[in-house]
Amino acid sequence: MGTHFILVAIAIMALASTLVSASDPSQLQDFCVAVKDSKSAVFVNGKFCNDPKLATANDFFYPGLLTPRNTSNPVGSTVTRVNVMQIPGLNTLGISLARIDFAPYGLNTPHIHPRGTEIFVALEGTLYVGFVTSNPDNRLFTMVLYPGDVFVFPQGLIHFEFNQEKTNAVALSGFSSQNPGVITIAKAVFGSNPKISDDVLAKAFQVDKKVVDHLQAQFWWPSN
Repeated sequence: MGTHFILVAIAIMALASTLVSASDPSQLQDFCVAVKDSKSAVFVNGKFCNDPKLATANDFFYPGLLTPRNTSNPVGSTVTRVNVMQIPGLNTLGISLARIDFAPYGLNTPHIHPRGTEIFVALEGTLYVGFVTSNPDNRLFTMVLYPGDVFVFPQGLIHFEFNQEKTNAVALSGFSSQNPGVITIAKAVFGSNPKISDDVLAKAFQVDKKVVDHLQAQFWWPSN
């Protein structure tokens, strides 16, 4: 089964999830094309809506998702988002997509999506993926995915994806939100602006302050 089939399948699955329990509120109109200019617009759930009469096909279009992305960065992965910021017509519809490219041994570092559940489809390569449940159990669920395999990351839980092979890997993700957001754990904790007190972090992680200072001095590449 080709990439085009997977694209259709992921879109259908993402749409199906919204019919059950979407993260975003259900829309009360056919569409609400996001617009930055608030003049003659209506404010709905984080975005202004353009006049429906002014909508065009381009408001619902994103080109080139099949094009490989550059993964030359410290973690060896790049995420291409296709959410309401890229497709204004997604506003209020409660779904979005992302393409994830992995270099050999590339990692999409541990992160969370605060506003959406993710359904992840491996397209190329072999990917080790997993998520951790909330306190107090903190159970780790992992799986090795091969092309065509699907895995789900529940909303708000820490998760990751790692390319275990010497070749590139590619995946697609669908989200139950027009803008699921992302919080990279390492960057949020050790790369916040301004920095979290080293007294707080030293006690939280039960390490010496010198260790905290060393970690805070690093450049933390964000999950995309």
